[in-house]
Amino acid sequence: MAETWEIDPAHTTIQFAVKHMMFTTVRGRFKSFSGSIEADVRNPNNSRVTVEIDAASIDTGVGDRDAHLKSADFLDVEHHPKITFRSKRVEGAAAKEHDRFKVTGDLTIHGKTIEVTLDAEYEGRGKDPWGGERAGAHARTEIDRRQWGLQWNQALETGGVLVGNSVKIELEVQAVKKASVPA
Repeated sequence: MAETWEIDPAHTTIQFAVKHMMFTTVRGRFKSFSGSIEADVRNPNNSRVTVEIDAASIDTGVGDRDAHLKSADFLDVEHHPKITFRSKRVEGAAAKEHDRFKVTGDLTIHGKTIEVTLDAEYEGRGKDPWGGERAGAHARTEIDRRQWGLQWNQALETGGVLVGNSVKIELEVQAVKKASVPA
């Protein structure tokens, strides 16, 4: 039995963190995205995840910084309006609360696609007050932004660089069950 789940953007966060000047962390998030999970009930490792993010929805809380991140120096949202993730495999999924598993897939940023692995944890499922069914998961990974061509930086007088190359990505996902179909 396959279940289709739609990611609920009102109850999901896609966040990132990167070092600034080598000693502080700047956090941000994407405010506009959509996605779905095709969950294989009998064999959770056959499940699939698809996410599409509006790159221009980046929000660090500072307008000038957000404008720079949207520019050709970083995401170049004019030419690369979407960031996407499409899973290729799921490993260790058991659909039991607090089970940890891995989701490996293709992450496309700035027009370049590279395989990444998310460390995930299934957090459970239950009925909402309106009769629907919801499920939750948490996932994280760390990438080197330079692999996607996001090279801009500025050397610091004291050594090091203005913007860290390592980007920590963290997701808190809530999804709503849409349909069940025979697998």
